Amino acid sequence: MILKANGERLWNTLMEMAKIGPGERGGSRRLALTDEDIAGRNLFREWAADAGCTFRLDTMGNLFARREGKNSDAPAVVSGSHLDTQPSGGRFDGILGVLGALEVVRSLNDHDVETDSPIEIAVWTNEEGARFHPAMMGSGVFAGIFEQADIYTHQDPEGNTVEDELRRTKQLGESPCEIFPIRAYYELHIEQGPVLEAENTSIGVVTGGQGAYWTHITLQGQGSHAGTTPMNYRRDPIMGAARIISGMREIVLKQAGAVGTVGRLETTPASINSIPGKVFFTVDNRHPDEEVLANINLDLIKLVNSVCGEEGLENEFTNIWKAPTLNFHEECISKVRNAAESLGYSHRDIVSGAGHDACQVNRVAPTGMIFIPCENGLSHDEAENTTPEQVAAGADVLLNAILASAGGAS
Repeated sequence: MILKANGERLWNTLMEMAKIGPGERGGSRRLALTDEDIAGRNLFREWAADAGCTFRLDTMGNLFARREGKNSDAPAVVSGSHLDTQPSGGRFDGILGVLGALEVVRSLNDHDVETDSPIEIAVWTNEEGARFHPAMMGSGVFAGIFEQADIYTHQDPEGNTVEDELRRTKQLGESPCEIFPIRAYYELHIEQGPVLEAENTSIGVVTGGQGAYWTHITLQGQGSHAGTTPMNYRRDPIMGAARIISGMREIVLKQAGAVGTVGRLETTPASINSIPGKVFFTVDNRHPDEEVLANINLDLIKLVNSVCGEEGLENEFTNIWKAPTLNFHEECISKVRNAAESLGYSHRDIVSGAGHDACQVNRVAPTGMIFIPCENGLSHDEAENTTPEQVAAGADVLLNAILASAGGAS
């Protein structure tokens, strides 16, 4: 049985959701557990209730909307993502996964299809990590990666804890945040990169995700006057940082498929006429091969020690987070690929360069992902964009992959 989703309805739903917490340039701003995030969740609840769903809220604020199947005791097929955004986020990152899953339920209702297994739509709490660290928080606790008691104590920049905000917003549910029987988990997402658009390909069949090392590097030198200290007398940590960052780029470029980013760089003191005494910067290195990624990290350590020895600097090198490379479930990958082929959509295998709730759920349940193109590969920015046709294609593939896992019967 091959079904089509109502792409026009899904696009209109996405645009309605984007009106909540509008950004300054056409995007969205709904930081996790803010009033705007809750307004988005409440709108989703209205739509899902109209589609006949019942709800369950767990102790991390993860929301599950359930469409019953013929066998209510069977493991559910789950699909979803998140509704929270970056501070200057787009209209599709995460939101497409939630509302695409809602469109699956609506389309099954339209076609009077009753599935053998129940279907649940997941809205995970704080995927972005923009207000509270770490990212993928709700799905991480669900999968047993993070301890809920510890996560409850994490604070936003204003000192509000996760637990405080769960209580304030009435998102602290009664159901324990823990794994339940899941037949398969699917997540629809924009690619957040340029490959599909560049190759004019409709569907990315996601086979797995890159591993990542997040690193904090602090270089300690000697602060001094910018005008009176000759260059050969300096122990200047910003010059050391410049050499390390340039050298890191060369390390990364030697490995096909690797990416490296310095996202923060801070000097102390931050004064135009002072040589800084200390420099802090972050490094985010990623690669789909675990061994290659580990070697990149080792090469970076060697580079930092070498440069600091030559520049007379001390350093602190701390890997603050390591995400392993992962492979999605072969059966779920096949169902996504088969759906794209049956629908006649061009497709290719692709590895996710970003983290997703699906990457956390993959630890505890069979998981697959579907990518659609996004304009110029942009994401985490208000300029993030895709087209109604691409959204519809992704929803069609999601619908048929879920149907294949849930056992559809009219």
